[in-house]
Amino acid sequence: MDILQNIDVGLVVLDRDYQVCLWNQFMQNHSGSAPEHVLGRSLFEIFPSLPREWFCRKAEPAFVLQSATFTTWEQRPYLFHFPHYRPITGVAEFMYQNSTIIPLLDTHAEVSHICLILYDVTDSAISKIAQTETNHHLQGLSRIDHLTQLYNRGHWEHCLDQEFKRFDRYQIPCTLIMFDIDHFKKVNDTYGHSTGDEVIRMISQCLRDEMRETDIAGRYGGEEFCTVLTATDASGGLEFAERLRNRVVSQRLNLEEDIHVTISLGICELTTEIKDTNEWIERADQALYQSKEKGRNQSSLAGYQERT
Repeated sequence: MDILQNIDVGLVVLDRDYQVCLWNQFMQNHSGSAPEHVLGRSLFEIFPSLPREWFCRKAEPAFVLQSATFTTWEQRPYLFHFPHYRPITGVAEFMYQNSTIIPLLDTHAEVSHICLILYDVTDSAISKIAQTETNHHLQGLSRIDHLTQLYNRGHWEHCLDQEFKRFDRYQIPCTLIMFDIDHFKKVNDTYGHSTGDEVIRMISQCLRDEMRETDIAGRYGGEEFCTVLTATDASGGLEFAERLRNRVVSQRLNLEEDIHVTISLGICELTTEIKDTNEWIERADQALYQSKEKGRNQSSLAGYQERT
């Protein structure tokens, strides 16, 4: 009994009605309830927040099949909302817990009681959570262009390939827009590259303001941008392009002096005639150069009349 009381895990013995028959020192210390206040009471009365149906489903195999069952903090962070006292993991809001439920056989080889063993796994849980968050952050950095906060070219091309395959299977309309900043070299030469970077940031913000969550935007290179509009035909793509173009026209960068820029855009709806993503990009790029040749600050549809 001394071992059961002083072991550094929680021990709770429950009868068939889930009434507490044993409550060790670990449980007393972390719950703040002494054995005389919990013995003979229902576990669900002591811990109202413990889902009865869920816990009984976990415990039934121990009673019926005489087999142990387990819960982990990944499934449910804790069974009992205990504060933690781990100096290493001071950021934790509660004690993360794993648990084991084992059957206790009587002299007739029948299970009339079960033993719930509770483990404090806060240190390892917090460490794993931190590692997962770091991995997600690094994964995000590998996909994002730091200047624009849009997808970088590599990841955007991967997404483009996925959208191409999805169209090939489901024939859902999808439109690609390529655009760049008019006379951007002049901006860099006149105001410097730091100002050029501010212009790029401004354009990318305009793009983020206009796009939907399902759209896929990236920086293709230098001052050139690209966007895949999902479930959108050429008409919808042109409407989006004009909204974006007009938004950019209305912007002013208030640095040493007002700087005003425009963009030219090319739009290409994906069709069954387009054999791969390279051809899709090439057609949108050709439409972009049509806009350039016609005077810039306009949108052109691949294979259609340009619009100013």
